[in-house]
Amino acid sequence: MSTWFITGASRGLGLEIARAALRGGDTVVAAARNPRRLPADLLGSDRVLGVTLDVTRSEEITAAVEAAVRRFGTVDVLVNNAGRGLLGALEEVTDAEARALFDLNVFGLIAMTRAVLPVMRAAGAGKIVHIGSRSGFEGEPGVSMYNASKFAVAGIGEALAVELAPFGIQSMVVEPGVFRTDFLDTSSLSTAARRIPAYDGTPAHATLDWAGTANHTQLGDPAKGAALIHEVTCGDELPGHLALGRDAIERQQVKIRSLQADLAAWQDKSAATACDDADDTEAAA
Repeated sequence: MSTWFITGASRGLGLEIARAALRGGDTVVAAARNPRRLPADLLGSDRVLGVTLDVTRSEEITAAVEAAVRRFGTVDVLVNNAGRGLLGALEEVTDAEARALFDLNVFGLIAMTRAVLPVMRAAGAGKIVHIGSRSGFEGEPGVSMYNASKFAVAGIGEALAVELAPFGIQSMVVEPGVFRTDFLDTSSLSTAARRIPAYDGTPAHATLDWAGTANHTQLGDPAKGAALIHEVTCGDELPGHLALGRDAIERQQVKIRSLQADLAAWQDKSAATACDDADDTEAAA
């Protein structure tokens, strides 16, 4: 039995991960801004601890982790799930909107991870699951700031996989495609307050138009996605990345082919930018 600490656990993918962990016999710390909104099947279980947590508030992070350790003794799995989206062409997004997004998606994740790492290091084991996005692997028009935040999550997750290995702690980035959650609701997704008419009819605003019609018709089933996350996390060794959903797989394959084409086109000239004595220096080393 493992103890899972899941941020943003009151709905969506976070909620379904909590349910999958319970079905697997695990204990769950279900963190939410308002834990009273956790559904009855979580609140009614003696294997669930609901905690108040806004990951942008350091004092709430400290209190939530302390409560988890008091109740269950440790944290075996941290799921950094809390986050939100932001739509708009880059020119339309204000500094305040971008900073608020990064405070939650990136700096909240960093603070949450820092708080749990001493517990995991003391145990000599642990797993950290970062919920990134398909948009953290491939830049898309109309979501550049969300792309940037999730690219940051991917970079942090990759670095931690190497950084924490000496302590027996593993790190994985999950990159979901579009799942049928509330993510496209206004409670989870913001649109830049300013709209520049020049972008009408361009790819940036096409994304905005799509988001307005796609809510609750998305391809992915969050319960099935959560079950796979639980299955993979319960394995002995985490992959560095887990593409989640058919569309995530397809878009990653497109990006990989594009990267390979870019690399091949300029590989020889790129390699030729080395200093003339580079070969001798490398040989001596």
